[in-house]
Amino acid sequence: MSLPPALIALLRLSWRRRGRALLADGSESVFDIYEGTVVWEGRPRRVVVDEADTAPLLGMALLEGHELKVQVRSGGKVPIKVLPRRKSA
Repeated sequence: MSLPPALIALLRLSWRRRGRALLADGSESVFDIYEGTVVWEGRPRRVVVDEADTAPLLGMALLEGHELKVQVRSGGKVPIKVLPRRKSA
């Protein structure tokens, strides 16, 4: 999960360490990493939160086992639905 600095401060998230990432343009970014808790499927879940000066982003780790639909327009809905578990053979 990525959140902007102002929201991280507002939520008073716990700082953990510095991180580095290689961006698509080949440059390197250094950023702070925090720990937070989200309520996911009705239960609290600890998550790593990267500080990024962008709109909040949800990572693929949280979306594993879910279906995501996006209405790409202003005010569009973004429903997330739990997928049925696969039956083992």
